[in-house]
Amino acid sequence: MIKLCDLNPAAREKLPPGFRDKSGIGVHYVDAFVAPMNTALPDGTRVSCKRKGLRVTLKVGTKKGDGLMRRLEVSRDPVVMLQAALQEAAKAAGVELQLTDTEILLAP
Repeated sequence: MIKLCDLNPAAREKLPPGFRDKSGIGVHYVDAFVAPMNTALPDGTRVSCKRKGLRVTLKVGTKKGDGLMRRLEVSRDPVVMLQAALQEAAKAAGVELQLTDTEILLAP
């Protein structure tokens, strides 16, 4: 496993109800969470993660995968929804993603 990035501690401040969000999925939290994931691995492989609507897209080099923020099937909690969407995107891209309390690890 390679360390991709540290978690953004400011992202938790953007969770509802403390932060106004009419989306129902915590889009401000998701955007703040995935921003540090846009980086390069030590070997130069480019990694990017973005959200568009309910879709989270993860790209690792030439591999690409999508995951959906599923509020009804997974959870109403944006943290749980995002983790499930990231795992779905990683699986579709053929990589392994592990989230710890402080960092995100990637196995390409």
